[in-house]
Amino acid sequence: MASSKEIEIKFRVADKRALTGSLRAAKFRVVTPRTHEMNMLYDLPGQALRKRGELLRLRKYGEQWVLTHKSKGKAGRHKMRVELETKVEDGPKMDAVLHALGFRPSFRYEKFRAEWSDGRGHVVVDETPIGNFGEIEGPARWIDQTAKQLGIRPDDYLTDTYAGLFFAWKRRTRSRAQEMTFRAIRPQSPASSRRSSRDTRAVLTTDD
Repeated sequence: MASSKEIEIKFRVADKRALTGSLRAAKFRVVTPRTHEMNMLYDLPGQALRKRGELLRLRKYGEQWVLTHKSKGKAGRHKMRVELETKVEDGPKMDAVLHALGFRPSFRYEKFRAEWSDGRGHVVVDETPIGNFGEIEGPARWIDQTAKQLGIRPDDYLTDTYAGLFFAWKRRTRSRAQEMTFRAIRPQSPASSRRSSRDTRAVLTTDD
């Protein structure tokens, strides 16, 4: 099980092709090409983890499953939090274990992610149902240097989670979507909105 201090920022990506060109110009290499990712967050009754600022996530990235716990973060210019992460052989069985322990799915979100690195840190490019975002993760000073190379100003830094970004998007757009998946975020009828809500509470499956 890997434990580390995560230091990162997010930023909005207006032009994915231009960002890719900037990454290549800055000598970044593709570590993982564009890969589908599905994430399920879990919580206890009464949202005990959320109230403590913690996160428990089961992620399917390509064919790989990963279970992650994140402690309460410190959000200044960058977001910092301790992360515990381990690979999981069988995602649906881990979901069953979490249910047996009293955890329930609280939020599902989906994206396509490409990972880049220069050997010192990572930049990821995420295509999500609410727009494209990037993340820069590494030492704080390196984050600022890399952001400057990529034309990202400190005013562009985001330290919110994807759940936070989704619910801000919902308030802005008045969307009925209950989860951040490509299936849910479409023009919806009341019936499709109810189906989306049921999907959020469902077990994370391998074919979503």
